Amino acid sequence: MGRRRRELMSIKSRSEIEDEAEHAGRRAGLLFIVAAPSGAGKTSLIDALIAREPQLRLSISHTTRTPRPGERNGEHYHFVSRAEFEAMLERGEFLESALVHGNYYGTSEPWVLQQLSGGADAVLEIDWQGATQVRRRFADAIGIFILPPSLQDLEARLRTRAKDAPEVIAMRLSAAREEIAHVCEFDYVIINDQFDRAVDDLRAVIRAARLRTPMQFAANPRLQQF
Repeated sequence: MGRRRRELMSIKSRSEIEDEAEHAGRRAGLLFIVAAPSGAGKTSLIDALIAREPQLRLSISHTTRTPRPGERNGEHYHFVSRAEFEAMLERGEFLESALVHGNYYGTSEPWVLQQLSGGADAVLEIDWQGATQVRRRFADAIGIFILPPSLQDLEARLRTRAKDAPEVIAMRLSAAREEIAHVCEFDYVIINDQFDRAVDDLRAVIRAARLRTPMQFAANPRLQQF
């Protein structure tokens, strides 16, 4: 894709995406943002959600960090060099991006636009800061925040994982408090106390959004007769 094509895609408005989808005889896709503090179970919940809702498309972020054992390029992340990431950033290819602990992370805007224009619903697994950036472009993005039952429960989960040193766990808990402070910026809150129930709650949000009147009329042209 050439630079001019990227520029054209990056300036599409929501109405243009809807017009394009309508012209093709389908509804425009919905954009969902799922955020949570580390240890709340967000990734496991999203994996279970995607398995149950095949129309959903999960965004694979770009990052400059090195792959961890078991991680595969294009499946867990798109692993790129710092120079490549900064070039993409300069070209305006990221819907949201952040520098975290010395590594860049970002969501591809052309990918998101392609999904929405094609009628697929997209899920972004990002933090509250990324969510703020996304809402500047897509004010109607649906925000979902995953909470643990309590901070004490979150701390217990982090310690049970036995992956981090005590000082790292303390840092993650401090970051969790900062993340949770922004919970009211999201449309829905799901408490991950019982995993299966939390997955059902996630599906309920997705399905309810699809049943909104504009979505139903866009997806079912025959309703225009009423």
